[in-house]
Amino acid sequence: MTLHPGLPWLTADNYRITSPATFDYNRIAFAANDVEHWWEPDRFWPTAVESDYYELSVLTQAFAGLGYVDCGRDEGLESGLEKIALYSLGSIYTHAARQLPSGKWTSKLGSWIDIEHNCPDDVAGGIYGEVALIMKRPI
Repeated sequence: MTLHPGLPWLTADNYRITSPATFDYNRIAFAANDVEHWWEPDRFWPTAVESDYYELSVLTQAFAGLGYVDCGRDEGLESGLEKIALYSLGSIYTHAARQLPSGKWTSKLGSWIDIEHNCPDDVAGGIYGEVALIMKRPI
């Protein structure tokens, strides 16, 4: 049984709840380790946005501004590096997840709960689309 009908690959075997629902921050801010803001281009955004607010390229640019670089689909744990997974439906970004020091991943499900899950694909395949790329930066 899945946790949410829009997240078909998230099952009781591959996640655990780590904090309750909150409207203080969203899934993009949470991936950036920011629990003070709700990241949305017309609300709060760490870089200038001229157009195509919800394009994956805008999200990629925001994380590049935080020091992340594209590492393709390499989700493996690397010593001294922090990774994030960016998700999209076509060219529109939908979600971001952050790798934990254990190698597991953490996500905020919209304004709902925060979870720890085994791999980036656990929250793919539904409302968040697919993992578009993984980015990394030194810790």
